[in-house]
Amino acid sequence: VQLVDSGGGLVQAGGSLRLSCAASGSIFSITAMGWYRQAPGKQRELVARITTAGSTNYADSVKGRFTISRDNAKNTVYLQMNSLKPGDTAVYYCNADVTVVTIEGPSHLEVWGQGTLVTVSS
Repeated sequence: VQLVDSGGGLVQAGGSLRLSCAASGSIFSITAMGWYRQAPGKQRELVARITTAGSTNYADSVKGRFTISRDNAKNTVYLQMNSLKPGDTAVYYCNADVTVVTIEGPSHLEVWGQGTLVTVSS
């Protein structure tokens, strides 16, 4: 199972970016998908998360500015980021809770993307 995230880049404060993350491989099902970020010298933190049913939760720092969405048919999650601030600068990582079927039966995995860098200039 692999997550490929993309869409990062350099943007000025107040600008927008859209991140995408596609899951591939022998996937039986995906429950929650989400985005985390890690700024230099800081711990990785949750940005937003969405379940298969569409229930979402956001970090307080991004509420009202970021929107997470999901295409279940494509095993893809998106993060629309508006009104970006320099404090949003970080590497953004896609995350998914995946169920795969093995010879021994179903197995639950937590999978991470490789990360995409978002830089917001002031």
